[in-house]
Amino acid sequence: FFYGDVQRVKILYNKKDSALIQLSDGNQAQLAMSHLNGQKVFGKVMRVTLSKHQTVALPREGLDDQLLTKDFSGSPLHRFKKPGSKNFQNIFPPSSTLHLSNVRDAVGEDDLRLLFSNGGGTVKAFKFFQDRKMALIQMTSVEEAIQTLMELHNYDMGGNHHLKVSFSKSTI
Repeated sequence: FFYGDVQRVKILYNKKDSALIQLSDGNQAQLAMSHLNGQKVFGKVMRVTLSKHQTVALPREGLDDQLLTKDFSGSPLHRFKKPGSKNFQNIFPPSSTLHLSNVRDAVGEDDLRLLFSNGGGTVKAFKFFQDRKMALIQMTSVEEAIQTLMELHNYDMGGNHHLKVSFSKSTI
């Protein structure tokens, strides 16, 4: 997750389009709320508010038959585990321009344009950084960029390379 480390998620039983999401701390929750509230995703406006619950409780053994609660506390994908990590400096609001990193040597601009267009989005602009391990890619809208980021962050490019995708403050 781009604004904090998700610890637990619970999709609400009677309201499947709503969820409780527990992040590592209140600052991360505040960051997520300030950047994501009001953004459009899959045609719907996302509403993000602080919950009255401090934690998402895990169901007792065998009681979550619908698998609505998931624990991510041990996830290797957490980006903010280390205090002072450079990831804290690279947190930006959603934008139509995405920053790509961990790009494999053999992957070219056409490969990335195709990958980012496969989900139905349109790539407006593309620019490799000098080392070709990072790039900027601009989608046609913020909503498209959010959806593409959700689909392609941590995408397995083979050879133990997982593509890292985040919002960029830069434009192309």
